Amino acid sequence: MKVIETSKAPGAIGPYSQGYIANGMVFTSGQIPVIPETGAIPEGISAQAEQSCRNVGAILEAAGSGYEKVVKTTCFLADMGDFAAFNEVYAKYFTSRPARSCVAVRELPKGVLCEVEAVAVME
Repeated sequence: MKVIETSKAPGAIGPYSQGYIANGMVFTSGQIPVIPETGAIPEGISAQAEQSCRNVGAILEAAGSGYEKVVKTTCFLADMGDFAAFNEVYAKYFTSRPARSCVAVRELPKGVLCEVEAVAVME
């Protein structure tokens, strides 16, 4: 197993890593929409979905993988009313249409509106 670390995605805010490579697979931790360079959080679901997807992409890239190699995502929304707007952004990044679960949760870290995690292959 190998830990993935990149400055192009937010650092972990708890006892976990940004991701792992194991048995030819990449597992990212859930990515909230924190801008890594500033620590700021953009306003609104579309901007937050963009940043969360970019953060996942940075971890995939650091691992030697990419969006096109994602086989499964799990997406968390603070409000299912944001589902359509979230999907519009998500579809721009995950064009290979990986398997996905999307659930509403009561609360997300830092009061953000969404979080995205991914599993990808290295091939």
